Parts: sequence; structure tokens; C-alpha cells
Amino acid sequence: MKKVLFTLLALGAASGGALAQSSVTMYGVADAGLVFDKDAAGDRLNRVASGVASGSRIGFKGKEDLGAGLAATFVLESGFNIDTGTSGQGGRLFGRQAYVGLSGSAGAVTLGRQYTPYYLALRDVADPFVIGLAGTASNIMATTNYRVDNMVQYSTPTWNKLSADLAYGFGEVAGDNAKNRSMGGAVHYIDGPLNVTLTHHRLENLVAKQTRNTLLATRYDFGVLQGNFGYADNRATDDSKSNDILVGFSAPFGATKLVASYIRHNDKSNANRDAQQWAIGAFYALSKRSDLYTGYGHISNKNGAPYKVGNATDDGTGTSGFNLGMRHTF
Repeated sequence: MKKVLFTLLALGAASGGALAQSSVTMYGVADAGLVFDKDAAGDRLNRVASGVASGSRIGFKGKEDLGAGLAATFVLESGFNIDTGTSGQGGRLFGRQAYVGLSGSAGAVTLGRQYTPYYLALRDVADPFVIGLAGTASNIMATTNYRVDNMVQYSTPTWNKLSADLAYGFGEVAGDNAKNRSMGGAVHYIDGPLNVTLTHHRLENLVAKQTRNTLLATRYDFGVLQGNFGYADNRATDDSKSNDILVGFSAPFGATKLVASYIRHNDKSNANRDAQQWAIGAFYALSKRSDLYTGYGHISNKNGAPYKVGNATDDGTGTSGFNLGMRHTF
């Protein structure tokens, strides 16, 4: 009887240890604000919008220690519209992210619907607005297919302050593996307050035409403020070329953080559809999880350039936009 009892206790301890090495976390963002748009003709559209500073979402992420430094991971993240209660991303259940992977001393491999390395460099390194509010860099700079289905990604461990990501999205078109596929990668150099990332993304469409985007993104934290810079070189499916320059900063003042940026789009095609964007914004922290925000952005289009002032989840309707809202994270 003692041996049986000892065996049961041992199994219970082993089971408890295994459970202690596994974790599942629920998280999310609830964001809603007022959006005031005005186009070049002076026409206005005022509305309540969801995800102005950050897309509203609910997600689950987990990690299980498999031993020997190896871990299984997953992320399931669903977007929603807090103003209407409807699902985002075209009604997909986990339209923001859905992937599973393995990580260890040799790096990490993930499979599923994921953000591209290019988009993450623009969002997290170059853009002080972090792809949110009326000043989001996505108003002018390329973010086409910033989420890719059927993607396999490998992230290296850090070596001498360098790391890299490689990503391949299967097009899954019968008879032609090149159609609808995407390829990308990034190299990061991170040394304390300095982050320099060089990234590239290429997308093939169904008629074998390509879009190609290369971005150099830099962020430096000076303590009193953070400086941001981005330079992008772009090629469209018709082989026309353009480039973008972004400069910006964010500066904390107690519970308040100010952000500002300037973006210039240089269209090298015969149409010469250049554009410029100026933007400023502010966040006021009510707590560690809740803040109030406001932002203003204005775009000057040349020769019929089509750019509009949007925000984190909205493409916008005019060339000027003002935001005022609240965000809560959990």
C-alpha cells in the first residue's frame, strides 16, 4: 500500500510540475474614439470608430516547456469592432494572428497567419505612431499584405547584437507555386537604445507580377525623447518606382507622451503623384492599462495622388483627420 501511495504521489508531483511549466494567457485591447475627417473639397464625415490608436482585439497565447530548452508556442488573436460589436478582418475567427511554433536555442519556427517582418519593422521601429491614430505611417507608406496566410517564419537567436527573420508565404495556387506567394526577411541590430532594422518584402500576384518593398528603419532612445527614421524603396506591379522618407519622435512628459512625424512620398513614375503628411498626437495615461489619446494628420497630395488620413483600422475618407478617444489593454 505504501508503494502504491508513493507512486501516486510521485505521478501527482510530476503532473503538477508539467502544468507549472505550461501557460496560457488571455489578453486584449478595447479601443474606441471619435474620428473627424475632411477632404480637399471641405466635405466632412464624423463618426465613432473602433481601434483608432490600436486595433481592438482579444487573444490567447501559450507556451509549453518541452525540456532541453525547447518550447511549443501558439497565438490565436481575433479582431473586433467595438463600435458595432462585429468581427474584424472580414469576419475571420482569428483574423489578426493564428499560428503555432517551436522555439529553442537555435531560434524559433512558426506556421500560420502572421505579420510580415517588413510590417513589424515599420510599426515597431520606424513609426512613432506605431501604425495608429491619424499619423499612422500606413496612410502613405506601403503596408500591403502586412498579414500573410500560410506563412512559415524562422527567427534566429541573437548573436553579437544581430538577429534575423526569414518568412515565406505559400500562394497555394494549383499548378504554379509562384502565384500569390510572398517572401520577406529582416536583419536587426539592437544595441541598448539603438535599433536598426533592414527589411524586404516581395509579393507575387496571380498574373506573376511583383510588388517589392525595402525598408531601413531606425529608432534611438535618447532618454528625454525617442527619435525615429525610415527610408523605403518601392516597386509596384507595373514596375513603377517610388520612395518614402519618415522622420519622427516621441517624448514623455510625466503621464503624457507626445508623438509627431513627417512623411514624404516621392513618386518616380511619369504621373509624379507625390504626397506629404504631417501629424501630431498625444497620449495621457490614466493608469498602466488605460489611456486617453488625440491625434491630427494632414496629407498634401500632388497630381491626383490618392492618399487619405486613416488610423489603426480605418483607411480614412479625407486628407485631414482628427481623433479623440480611449484605449484599455488587458
